Amino acid sequence: MIRKEKIISLLTFLVVSSHLSAQLTSTLTGIITDTLDNPLHSVNITVSGTGIGTSSDQDGKYHLQVPANRDLTIVFSMVGYEPKKVVIRLVPGEEKKIDVILFSSVKELREVQVTGLRARTDNFVRLELKDFRGLPNLTGNIEAVLKTLPGVSSSTELSSQYSVRGGNFDENLVYVNDIEIYRPFLIRSGQQEGLSFVNSDMVASLQFSAGGFNASYGDKMSSVLDIKYRQPESLGGTVSASMLGGAIHLEGISRNAKFTHATGIRYKTTQYLLKTFDTEGDYKPVFTDLQTYMTYTLPGSWKLSFLGNYSSNNYRFVPQDRRTSFGTITDAVQLYVLYDGQEVDKFITWQGALSADYRPNDNLALKFIASSFHTTEEETFDIQGRYSLNALDKELGSENLGDSIMNIGIGRFLNHARNFLDASVISVSHKGHYYREQHHVQWGLRYRNEFVRDNLNEWKLIDSAGFSIPYSDTEVLLAEIRLAENRIQSNRITAYFQDSYGLPFDSLDLHVTGGLRMNYWDFNGQMLISPRMTITYQPKWKRDITFRLSTGYYYQPPFYKEIRTPDGELNKGIKAQKSVHFVLGSELHFTAWERPFIFTSEIYYKILQKLIPYKIDNVRIDYSGINMARGYATGIDLKLNGEFVPGIESWASLSFMQTKEDIIGDHYIDSENGRYEPGYYPRPTDQLVNFGLFFQDYFPTNPSYTVHLSLLFGTGLPTSSPYSNRYDRYFRMPSYRRVDIGLSKVINNPAGRGVHSGFFRSYESIWLGLEVFNLFGINNTISYLWLTTVNNLNHISHQYAVPNYLTSRRLNLRISLKF
Repeated sequence: MIRKEKIISLLTFLVVSSHLSAQLTSTLTGIITDTLDNPLHSVNITVSGTGIGTSSDQDGKYHLQVPANRDLTIVFSMVGYEPKKVVIRLVPGEEKKIDVILFSSVKELREVQVTGLRARTDNFVRLELKDFRGLPNLTGNIEAVLKTLPGVSSSTELSSQYSVRGGNFDENLVYVNDIEIYRPFLIRSGQQEGLSFVNSDMVASLQFSAGGFNASYGDKMSSVLDIKYRQPESLGGTVSASMLGGAIHLEGISRNAKFTHATGIRYKTTQYLLKTFDTEGDYKPVFTDLQTYMTYTLPGSWKLSFLGNYSSNNYRFVPQDRRTSFGTITDAVQLYVLYDGQEVDKFITWQGALSADYRPNDNLALKFIASSFHTTEEETFDIQGRYSLNALDKELGSENLGDSIMNIGIGRFLNHARNFLDASVISVSHKGHYYREQHHVQWGLRYRNEFVRDNLNEWKLIDSAGFSIPYSDTEVLLAEIRLAENRIQSNRITAYFQDSYGLPFDSLDLHVTGGLRMNYWDFNGQMLISPRMTITYQPKWKRDITFRLSTGYYYQPPFYKEIRTPDGELNKGIKAQKSVHFVLGSELHFTAWERPFIFTSEIYYKILQKLIPYKIDNVRIDYSGINMARGYATGIDLKLNGEFVPGIESWASLSFMQTKEDIIGDHYIDSENGRYEPGYYPRPTDQLVNFGLFFQDYFPTNPSYTVHLSLLFGTGLPTSSPYSNRYDRYFRMPSYRRVDIGLSKVINNPAGRGVHSGFFRSYESIWLGLEVFNLFGINNTISYLWLTTVNNLNHISHQYAVPNYLTSRRLNLRISLKF
């Protein structure tokens, strides 16, 4: 009865919040071009003092609903061009066409490769990807551009996953066309991961929030990545290839313009990169995916769309041997391992969504979505390693400097896994938008059914000098063991209501967005209510500056990984983790060297409650499965972006952050029978300083030659032994340092798109690129191989953390043909 009452109250809330009155608007349309009559894509069109806005498409066209019977100031702006303002007043139902010409703020080069913009009324950064191919990118995934943004950190170039402001990889929301995207569950290393869901060839727009986002976005504690795929307006496509794979993308539109389609096929292999690892062997990673996005316009203001994706990630590895030197000048050690066995992993995912959009008038937009996700995952390996640890000669001037001089440990380990997982998520949802004068009202309702079947069989045997570890004189003990067969099926209902309201005054513009989000999960019977608010204040000073304050509750109900304890059991009494955000930010637009720049800053503090502690090994997150900690995250994010070189965009970001947690009531008894309470200790994502740089330049005498530089620096992350059940015992890994550089050449076809009298006259452009990954050849550490020697004659045992290094320097050639 209690659950029924909660559901009834939730539905009642939605019905009441959706009861809105009608209000007429007017419509603006037009085309935006430069002084050479070239259409401008992704120009921001905003109504000053309101939350109303849009952007132009690839042909420079725009369509915007605005309030009627009011004096409005329409602002057209784009980095690299002088903004333009138009004052209008329209009657209800009027449709007016306004074509705009923007004048470049520089004279030599108008093309902007990557543009970082921010909407003035929310906490999202817009990344208008004019030419994503320019970014030196080892994975080929679009998420690589996020790692250079403030508040975002990643300590591996092999994975598209990232952490935001002290959160982990599982705390980030990703949407494509309003559809939530899911990742495989069993991925434990970057070399297994393969392709991310997002196909960069099909992306029209990308926006990202590092915290303080609105109630219309889902139930995660850290960030939102919201991506929209392009709806084609002509026939075209791309073909690209590199030493790491290739891709084909085709798009088109029917003659009556009612049907559009965009389809992409991608292939990726990282074998070339993995050969730089210390562990030598036969690497065979093969990753492929097929993705399609189709739309069809029906009579009566209806439009149907379908988004489908099939992904196959296969990873096979037969190790041979490994030689790694580590330690310090005074304690240099070398590990040598001889391997037997192999690892075979397979991850197959399907995701599809059918959407119906209905727009009965200019004020109201309704959307209905049915989506399904299914993953089949297999992780199998039997790998035996026979190892020796040797001390190295460290005496300067010695003839044997760096050579092995003494054996300090021998042993053997056997890693075994037969892990199989099937999971599916089926959901139906409704989203609505309504415009009324200064108001933009949004609401939504979603039902989601989840099913997970997990067969876990994983263990590790360690033998040192003939003794198993942990040692027993009566039996052979395993160092690690996880055995479980779990089945879980559950249902979730979520809803939200949100209103954005603009208040224009003579001396300032004030914009308020407030919303309420609700979530119910029948697995634990928990009902959650999350209020959220953002206030934007823009004074009408000589300096173009905006201030923003965001706060709200961000609950994260557990998914399967958080429910499972380290021994494989399910905690049916688990509750949602909770984060309360306080974000204060500013955004300053200014001109330097007669070029546009934007400086943004945000200070944040997050109160964390009911935390589920975890440890990270590579990209695998091992949760404790119990709500037993509290914590906080606080920091400051700074970013400067603009035209450091005339006509081409670059940016630099700097972040300072601290995140800690405290296991409630934990204490330990020391060797003297004293009670010890650890208190707060760093969380696994506690990266104190993070710096990112993306810089572009071109040859002054030939701008078609461009240099792209990506630099990442992050201080060391906390880590600890997997054999310790204490979270407060840790040390920090070395800092992550990486520089990638690329040189590109663009060959444009003067005939342009649409010429079909022969192949060499039909292409639009050819892009050629040479990249150097890890320019300085730095050995970055992603995780550790932990080895323990048996007690010596003094009854002292030693544990060694052998670093697992990431990829070293590599060259890559790329070519892309656009037609």
